[in-house]
Amino acid sequence: MTSKPIDYVAYGVRDGQEDNAHWTRVGAAFGHKDGAGYDIVLDAVSVNGRIVLREPKYQEETTES
Repeated sequence: MTSKPIDYVAYGVRDGQEDNAHWTRVGAAFGHKDGAGYDIVLDAVSVNGRIVLREPKYQEETTES
């Protein structure tokens, strides 16, 4: 399988006490070739909290096999 660039990293976010949130990487989003949408691939599902998509910060997070 060829590597695709990750457009966004998906995180499961659970709000904690005193404005502390626990962020866990749960997957990634890949843009469609036509630019009109994204595929979201999840390795885990957040059942308590929300899923947040963020641009990758580091080069090693920008490709998936």
